[in-house]
Amino acid sequence: MILYLHGFQSSPQSFKAQLIEDRLKALNGEGEYICPQLFPSPVKSVEIALNLVSGCPSESLAVIGSSLGGFYANWIAEQLQCRAVLLNPVIDPWKIKILGDTPDRSDLRVREWLEFVERYEVELHSIQVRKITNPERYMLIAAKGDQLLDWQMMQKHYEGANQTIIDGSDHGLSDFEKYLDNVLSFCKIEHSGRT
Repeated sequence: MILYLHGFQSSPQSFKAQLIEDRLKALNGEGEYICPQLFPSPVKSVEIALNLVSGCPSESLAVIGSSLGGFYANWIAEQLQCRAVLLNPVIDPWKIKILGDTPDRSDLRVREWLEFVERYEVELHSIQVRKITNPERYMLIAAKGDQLLDWQMMQKHYEGANQTIIDGSDHGLSDFEKYLDNVLSFCKIEHSGRT
């Protein structure tokens, strides 16, 4: 089973979520795929995710999380001791890069993020993972071109994990398709008929 957790202000219809779903269908429907619409509340989001995978053995589960979904996926992987793939994950919600060389806090995305963090500060602290316990269970894909998050912070947090650091790209990983087969292999989804 693969559980995909989308990012802040995203949805199950996001580019990466749809790409994963389509690839799994093309692989003759190998494995179950779940991608819920997450709520504004971080605690409610992880609670829903945990309920969806309740009863699934940890060795049969992989969580993939993008951006804020990566923050959630990290916490879930620590709770369930399952595999996790993190795509430009949030490590510290209180530290984001402000777009451009001259910080402009009026940028809508930045302002909405700061409001979200302030509103849910207690909840975010309650599910923050300071240090991962088993790096072998984690795969990180981080883009140096991420406009919002610091790839070096990601690299340090997932030290010892399977890491792909991309020169360039962007926060949304618009070139994600190039890495999808490696992601599914890490999740233990076999690529029937692929070389």
